[in-house]
Amino acid sequence: MDVSVAPAPEEAAWILTDLLGRPMGRVREEPEGSFRVVAAGLARETLKTMKLGPFHSLDAALAEIERFTRSRCRRVPQKRGTGRPTAKDES
Repeated sequence: MDVSVAPAPEEAAWILTDLLGRPMGRVREEPEGSFRVVAAGLARETLKTMKLGPFHSLDAALAEIERFTRSRCRRVPQKRGTGRPTAKDES
């Protein structure tokens, strides 16, 4: 089960979906520099025993999802000038 990761518009969060487009939740940055996984849909059951945060970076949160689910998190390519890239995205 691979997970697609895309920046949420107008929000300090990244949207998680499975490859069939079903919502899995979000990774939210709150407060700044602290990331937390908020599971949704069928992922609530899948991730219920996983550490949901706080994580020091988006990459650390995604790595925990990958480790726990034995899958890959793939960032959705953004068109230039869209999304919400930050320095933490690339850490």
